[in-house]
Amino acid sequence: MNPFVILTDSSADLPLDLVKTLDIDVVQLYVTVDGEEPRPNNEVEIGAFYQSLRDKRSAKTSAINIETFEEIFEKHLAAGRDVLYLGFSSGLSGTFQAGLFAAKEMAEKYPERKIAAVDTLCASLGQGLLVYHAVQKRNAGAGLEEVRDYIESIKLNLVHLFTVDDLFFLKRGGRVSAVTAVAGSALGIKPIMHVDNEGHLVKIGIKRGRRASLDDLCARMQALAIDPADQTVFISHGDCEEDARYLAERVRTVMGVKKEILISHVGPVIGAHSGPGTMALFFLGKER
Repeated sequence: MNPFVILTDSSADLPLDLVKTLDIDVVQLYVTVDGEEPRPNNEVEIGAFYQSLRDKRSAKTSAINIETFEEIFEKHLAAGRDVLYLGFSSGLSGTFQAGLFAAKEMAEKYPERKIAAVDTLCASLGQGLLVYHAVQKRNAGAGLEEVRDYIESIKLNLVHLFTVDDLFFLKRGGRVSAVTAVAGSALGIKPIMHVDNEGHLVKIGIKRGRRASLDDLCARMQALAIDPADQTVFISHGDCEEDARYLAERVRTVMGVKKEILISHVGPVIGAHSGPGTMALFFLGKER
């Protein structure tokens, strides 16, 4: 048995097989499509979800409430396991604050146990990659406090680079104006974005054309990455796997990455706001 549990939430977009391999616990956020009954993130069929977005059906997400967090914490604490919670960026969701409040409540109820919470300031597989590094540290024998401090020390080096194919979803989320969305779509403009040091999604550039935007992600990695040949790289995509494989091959060729590059979907929680065609690249860099 591992000496402590690493807990995260489903905004981390980690595929189920990797969750099992990493031996972590994941709390599910909920997704509602066109007013239907809310469903846990892991019960939403990803292909059908993205088709619903292409069909212009609405999708909304719900943060995890305090009571749900308390149940998950207590399950582990009552069984004698300490818990390290690595949460969804507080700059994008209220989920972390709910988890932090629950952790404090449980710490009073189980004073003999260790409970810690880290605001990762990350999202999607950026959060997932930070969780991955936490597990590697735990598996190497580090204790809960050491892993917590390690994650705090590297979280602002976890680079998130995004581009989207359809500006409609950014317009709906209030991240671009209606005029920008219409004009940008007509001209084939693709924004380049990242998650900043406060955990917010911020535009940092534009490119004209899909292929140019993907190449730009690789070029930015070339400028920022620390020892890219020997680090783990994650790529997530909004139901556009062919483009993800193109980007992975560019990264491998240009950066000389030797390790396997994980490719997985942008899950419904993030995808509801970014839309089909989203592409994201995650790695450790000199700065975000």
